[in-house]
Amino acid sequence: MQVKRFFAADMRQAMKLVRDELGSDAAIIGNRRIAGGVELTAALDYKLSALAPRVPNVELEEELRKTQSRIVTAQAELSNREESDGANRQLFAGLPLTASEPLVEPHVDEPATDAGPSPAPVDPRLFDAMRSELSGLRELLEVQLGSLAWNQLQGSQPGQANLWRRLQRIGLSGALSRELLERAGNIDEPRQAWRMVLAHLAHMIDVPALEPIEEGGVIALVGPAGMGKTTTLAKLAARYVLKYGASHLALVSMDSFRIGAQEQLKTLGRILNVPVTYVDPGESLAQALEPLLRKRVVLIDTAGLQASDPALRMQLETLAGRGIAAKNYLVLATTSQKQVLTAAYHSYKRCGLAGCILTKLDETASLGEVLSLAISHELPVAYLTDGPRIPDDLHLPRRHQLVSRAVSVQMQDEPSEEAMADMFADLYHNPGKRAG
Repeated sequence: MQVKRFFAADMRQAMKLVRDELGSDAAIIGNRRIAGGVELTAALDYKLSALAPRVPNVELEEELRKTQSRIVTAQAELSNREESDGANRQLFAGLPLTASEPLVEPHVDEPATDAGPSPAPVDPRLFDAMRSELSGLRELLEVQLGSLAWNQLQGSQPGQANLWRRLQRIGLSGALSRELLERAGNIDEPRQAWRMVLAHLAHMIDVPALEPIEEGGVIALVGPAGMGKTTTLAKLAARYVLKYGASHLALVSMDSFRIGAQEQLKTLGRILNVPVTYVDPGESLAQALEPLLRKRVVLIDTAGLQASDPALRMQLETLAGRGIAAKNYLVLATTSQKQVLTAAYHSYKRCGLAGCILTKLDETASLGEVLSLAISHELPVAYLTDGPRIPDDLHLPRRHQLVSRAVSVQMQDEPSEEAMADMFADLYHNPGKRAG
């Protein structure tokens, strides 16, 4: 028997190390949290004791599910115990405790029972250790369940497994892939099933009934730095001026943080013959907009600030304030990683989002991640940009064209078995989560 320890930042990376070095037949015989990650102990040719219960392979997934359910129950009980302890501490906080005035709890009539010894106080560090161990065990089970589910699907439904691979190549999330395949689950012919899946995907993409600049009003572009807000604003402004002229358009800048940002907008205003208003932090946006209310369209360029910056909270609260009535569009670069896109949405949703604008389509290697985000959070896709030309590289989205483009830029290589197993593990981690 060969036994070895593996160290990694998280459970999935540790499991990958085990698979790469010992193979899929290795058994996990221990796991624990350590500083900076997890430690797994794995064994090859591991023999169970003759006294240990043996579970047939066909029932292994069900047994793992039961264990996962017990872990969830234990975590809930642990959480309830901590909440109860915290409530008791808050109830008696601040009361003077002296030898002459012992603490007396409120009296409640209860049936007489034999008073046993009072339980010893529990060390809070024990709760932390239990939580850490339960979390590690649950994560380990999810990874193993994901691998089992993927292997089972390949063996029993190879056609479905192939569709899963194709959706993974596009970059779609596991939850969205599952929802799409459920809608096309009754079709056996591979080509017809794939066309049906793509048709459902196109139907799930929301687009505005009316183009934002046609609808008019105050339109603010928000999002982290580097997403293309200022360039997109320039394309929107030029598109409007070419169609309706400059007299009913105004530009506003709330970006006083980035070097040269106001100069860029000033240059744009001079070229288009459009007035530009600058709003510094602390100034009233409502007062700045008041002279512009007669304009049909007001475009606002905002600062791309980090989520931890207090100025971001102030900026978003300003845009969401009464009297502004701004329609805020989240600008997302399709070249960004999934984690960056998700963080951007959660940082900027506080101002109330009317939709999103997808930029840099000419540079991206995948559209699945951003489409998954837009669908899961019901964000209408208002515009697309795919180049530097102003305004020629700004387009209105067409659902089927967007899906065709997502297919055309998909990964060339097949996703690895580890990647597919990890996606199924995510589904076990969020079994009821909607697409995205």
